Amino acid sequence: MSGFVDRRDAGRQLARRLEHVRGPGVVVLGLPRGGVPVAVEVARALEAPLDVVVVRKLGFPAQPEVAIGAVGEGSVGVLEHATLAYVSDRELDEVQQSERAAVDALVARLRHGRAPLDLTGKVALVVDDGLATGATARVAVEVARARGAARVVVAVPVAPPEATAAGLAADELVQVLSPRTFRAVGQFYADFTPTSTDEVVELLDAF
Repeated sequence: MSGFVDRRDAGRQLARRLEHVRGPGVVVLGLPRGGVPVAVEVARALEAPLDVVVVRKLGFPAQPEVAIGAVGEGSVGVLEHATLAYVSDRELDEVQQSERAAVDALVARLRHGRAPLDLTGKVALVVDDGLATGATARVAVEVARARGAARVVVAVPVAPPEATAAGLAADELVQVLSPRTFRAVGQFYADFTPTSTDEVVELLDAF
C-alpha cells in the first residue's frame, strides 16, 4: 500500500499537488499538533508564510475518540448533529468549556503573544496530517474566513473518498491519497508518532 514515511514526507508529497496555489497572497495554516510538520514542508516548498489555526475536537463523553464536533480560535465551532441526540446539554456544555479552555491555552503557548497573520484578502491554505470526520478542518475553515480569507483551500495527505470541499465549507480540497478502504489516518504512515506541543513550538520558532 502506498503512503508516507512520516509527516515531513507527507508534506513534501502534498506540496507537489499545490503548485497551482503558489503565489504572493498565500498563507499556510497548520493544524496543531500533527498538521504542523506537514504544513512546514508545504510552506517551505511554496515559499509562503506559516501560521497555525488552533482547533480542538469535541469528544463524546463516554468515548472521547468519537467526535461530536470541534471548537477553534475566536469561539468558532461546529457540531456533529447526528451524535448530539446521545449527549445531554450539560455534558455538551462541559465538553465545550473544557476544550475552549484548551484552545486558549494552546494559542498562548504557540503564539508567545504574537498576533495571528493577517488573512484579509488572502488565500488560506489549511493543512493537516489527514482528514477523518472533517470536524476540525471545518472549524479551521470557518476561523480562516472569520479572519478575512478570500479563499480557503484544505490540503491533506490523505482523506476518505467521500470527503468534499463543500462538506468542509472550503473552496477546494487537495489530497495526495483518497483510498477506497479508509479506517484511520495513521494507517497510511510508516511513522505516525504523535507530535508534541514542544515540537510544534520548535518548528514554528525555527521557520
